[in-house]
Amino acid sequence: MGSSNILKVVIWGQIEKMSLHPQQIPPVPAETALVARAAFSKGNIYLQIRDTLGSIYIDEDFADLFSVRGQPAQSPWRLALICVMQYLENLSDRQVAEAVRGRIDSSSQSARKLGGDVSGSPE
Repeated sequence: MGSSNILKVVIWGQIEKMSLHPQQIPPVPAETALVARAAFSKGNIYLQIRDTLGSIYIDEDFADLFSVRGQPAQSPWRLALICVMQYLENLSDRQVAEAVRGRIDSSSQSARKLGGDVSGSPE
């Protein structure tokens, strides 16, 4: 194996190349922003970062790390942001996985309380 700057993942002992299909970061939905402001009325570091800096990372920042062929990768800006949150909160890998899972669950529950359908299917 030669050295390469292309991101590769080992799956079941095989090296698999990952491809990137850059996507635009969608704006924060108005209802989500409303819920976040209500939940963190005194402020929150992540809300402050978004308000001050906007989107910190975009997929195109990571394009050189990916092959043009291979299994599609998760959006790297999301993964990079999770790493920043992990550092700021001093969390282990397991703890950050639980935190992300918990926040997704909380977001889904909040949206349902507001009458939104998160899953795309009826409950």
